[in-house]
Amino acid sequence: MNRRTLTLRYAAFAAIATVVNITTQNSVLQLGEASDLLALAMIVGTIAGLLTKYLLDKLWIFYDQEIGLKSDGWKFSLYTAVGGLTTIISWSAEAASWTIWGTEVMRDVGAFVGLTIGYMVRFQLDKRFVFSDRQGRIAP
Repeated sequence: MNRRTLTLRYAAFAAIATVVNITTQNSVLQLGEASDLLALAMIVGTIAGLLTKYLLDKLWIFYDQEIGLKSDGWKFSLYTAVGGLTTIISWSAEAASWTIWGTEVMRDVGAFVGLTIGYMVRFQLDKRFVFSDRQGRIAP
């Protein structure tokens, strides 16, 4: 796969996971007062986006065909650990936007900006630590 195709595919998958994340957050926030539920919404949205992005990256970016509880369990654990840093980036941007502007639109803008930066960092970390193979390639 050439760099352009890889970049477009990765960006599309990041967008899909971002939509899943933010839509899930907004669904949780419908349950009550936004200020009371923001942390829960961010956690649930992050989990939904993480699962979505893992499956898309595994199959369509890194072409990882290994399937099994042991293999996927280990890779998903690494993927989640690597995601810790990117989650801090995205949550910080979202929380800062909510604190500064106090509107749902700006909270979503902050989430989008934070997730975008986080996904750029995430690709490099995943390539090196999660889906690397012995030959050091990411796609066939």
